[in-house]
Order: sequence, then C-alpha cells, then structure tokens
Amino acid sequence: MTCLDSKELADRLIATAQAAGRAELAIYNQDFEVIEKSDGSPVTAADQAAEVIILKDLEELAPDIPVVAEEAASAGEIPDIGERFFLVDPLDGTKEFVRRNGEFTINIGLIEKGKPVFGLVYAPAIEELFIALDRENALMTRLAPGAPTPSISDDCFMSLNTRVPPEDGLAVVASKSHMTDETRVFIDKLPVSGLRSAGSSLKFCLLAKAEADVYPRFGPTMEWDTAAGHAVLAAAGGLVAKENGEPLMYGKNSEGFRNSNFIAWGKPPADTSSVKWQATITTRTQTRRQ
Repeated sequence: MTCLDSKELADRLIATAQAAGRAELAIYNQDFEVIEKSDGSPVTAADQAAEVIILKDLEELAPDIPVVAEEAASAGEIPDIGERFFLVDPLDGTKEFVRRNGEFTINIGLIEKGKPVFGLVYAPAIEELFIALDRENALMTRLAPGAPTPSISDDCFMSLNTRVPPEDGLAVVASKSHMTDETRVFIDKLPVSGLRSAGSSLKFCLLAKAEADVYPRFGPTMEWDTAAGHAVLAAAGGLVAKENGEPLMYGKNSEGFRNSNFIAWGKPPADTSSVKWQATITTRTQTRRQ
C-alpha cells in the first residue's frame, strides 16, 4: 500500500489544487451554464474540470487508495473503500460560485478508520489555502492560483489554533445558502455576540483561524463536503460532533456517504451534547454579567 508522508502529500496536492483553481477561475470569469443534478443541486463545467485534474493527480500519487469524489459519485461511480480513502469535493459552494462571491473551495481529505487525518481546503478566488498535515498541525497561507507553488515547509505558512470563546459570547458562523429553521432555533439558545454567514467549507476554516467559535449545521451535507474542512479544524484544536456529542465519522457508504446534523466547535466544550452544553454556557455567561 502507498506510504504517504504528510509533507510530501501536501506539497503534491498544493500544486494539484492550484491547477484545479486555475481551471475553475477560467470558467468563473466568463459566462457559463448551470446544470441541475438529479438531487436538485447545481453543477457547472468548473466542478467537472477540477475533478478531472484532482482524480488524475491522486491516481498518480496514490493509485491504491480509493477516491470518493462528488461528481463521480453523482454518476454512480463509487469505489469499494476500506479503512483508508480520499474524499474529494472539487468545487464546494457551487451556489457561491454561481453568485460570483468568491466563497467556494476545493476540498481533498484523507480518511483513516473513519477519521480525517489530512485535509486541504483551497479558495482560489480569495487566494487562501488551508492544510491539516495531520491531527495536530493546521496551517494556512495566501496563495494565488498562478503563483509559484510553495513547499509546506516554507515560512509563508502560519500555524492555526482555535480560540477560547470571548467573554461577551460566541461568534457563530452559519451557511450562507442553507440556513434552516432548526439552525436558527439552535443559535437562539446560545449566548451569541455575532452571526456571520459564509459559504462552503470556509466555515470550518473561520473557526480554525480563530475568527468564530461555533458552526451548527442542521441540514443535508455529504462526507466530501466536510472531510477536508473537518481535518483542518480538528488539527487546529476544534471538534466536529453530532447532536448527541459523538464525533462525526466518515465512510458511511451504506448511507450514501451522507452526514447527520453536526455542530463544529472551535474550543470544544467538556460536554458536546448540545442541550447540556447550551445550559452550561448560558449559566456561565449570565453569571459573568451579574
């Protein structure tokens, strides 16, 4: 089986992400057609072009590691997976791409035994790159798609660490395109200092770089939507948990690779069960304000 050093993997996939980003921006900057898939979600030529680039490079880099990629999976092309496989979303935030607000990302995550152990999130339009080298090291840098490809060891990368929530309450980040009533109810129960909307897997990255504290997602997502961002957040000190407090896991092929509702935390509470934690944090906040 392919033995992948995380730094070598990062260096190879940074170049892959830049190439995919260039392909996406070439389409982003012109008129393009939006097609509706069978599940009602949009897809463009950019999604497809980027996935071709990523799959080709992963085949060369790690030919014996299965890859579950969004567009291939939508066409019914799902490989048998074991304990180790890649999850790829070539263009997360297609609605943001169509709106041309820049908040779309390229996502490549590596899963081992149900957990993300490596992740790359690249936002080519806003030129931000995030990488989880392993479960403890999250990094970011500014990177244009056409710039020289850096090495992960270069000093342009900065470490990411989540923050302790501020005294005045939580900064919440939520989906720009998928806000639900259930999400609003959850947010209303928290001591919130501010609410920010963002697209794609950038929501995980905002927590990872200490610009937000919690990201609740009560609505449908797929494993390829979350794996890379989850890896980045976890490596920066965060946690992604289901409503009952259990960690969000991957490889749910019997469920079509669908995720349950989840809550992403910057600094995870001692008890990640949402109801218990809400009561605890609310009590603490009220006590501080008295």
